[in-house]
Amino acid sequence: MYRIRFHGRGGQGIKTASRILGNAFFLEGFEVQDAPRYGAERRGAPIFAYVRAAKDPINERGVIVKPDLVVVVDDSLVAVPAAGVTVGLDDDAILLIDSAAPPETWNARLNVGSRVIILPADLAGPAGAQAAAACAGAAARLMGVIGRANLEAAVRQELADMPPLAVEATIKAAVAAFDRMAVEESIVTEGTLASARDYVAPDWIEMPVDDVSLSGPAVHGGATSVQVRTGLWRTMRPVIDYERCRRCNWVCGSFCPDNAISVAEDGRPIIDLDHCKGCMICVAQCPPHAIEAVPEVEAVAADQEEKRA
Repeated sequence: MYRIRFHGRGGQGIKTASRILGNAFFLEGFEVQDAPRYGAERRGAPIFAYVRAAKDPINERGVIVKPDLVVVVDDSLVAVPAAGVTVGLDDDAILLIDSAAPPETWNARLNVGSRVIILPADLAGPAGAQAAAACAGAAARLMGVIGRANLEAAVRQELADMPPLAVEATIKAAVAAFDRMAVEESIVTEGTLASARDYVAPDWIEMPVDDVSLSGPAVHGGATSVQVRTGLWRTMRPVIDYERCRRCNWVCGSFCPDNAISVAEDGRPIIDLDHCKGCMICVAQCPPHAIEAVPEVEAVAADQEEKRA
């Protein structure tokens, strides 16, 4: 059985990539499972999707914990523990990364036995259907059991509702990646079936539970979240240095879990301090390090000093 896991962020076409690959497997006569897995449906949030394919009925269920191939569309996720990119990787697995860094760099960073293959940036391109199709096309060639015709047919079926020009451009991206990976054809092999005899039950941790009168939520009314100034919870405040800001607002805006970052007409990110809880995710993700974490007490004092001036 082939077990493939795609990793990326919301909005990068990860679900589309898994469906294209799953459909291509199906057209080749395989039994197939393909499904995305994500929490909050938010652009920029880490998600993954998985595909299983076999000539026999598939009895496995749930997420893939021991993949044969891991495809990473956004290499910034590799360093995010919650994304789980390297979970289950062993020496027999293949790691396909869309990255500008060479395989040697990733081998040194990860210190894993898995072989690393780079998907050239000119093939993946910007996030979206074409990038997803490029990933699916590359993955298809690495397994060596999917033909070009069925890859194209899978893209057409998955993107049937898109304009014809967009479909043709997406097929072109998928085929280009498929052709570029010809030197690595069939490098991914089928993993062995998991045996129920080897299953080890997890250790359970007993957690105390409060009475419902204490732990039950109290919802006083619908559509009131805008009126709740959650910024009052903040102990640290993100402050933007606009001289260093590159206006790459997609990064900080996408990562903000509370949608508290908007964009001005000139491209500057604006933080809604009434609803910013001070999680500092934007500080950690800002590429030019233009956002600084300042203690709220100091920020309030600076605001008051500015008003007096």
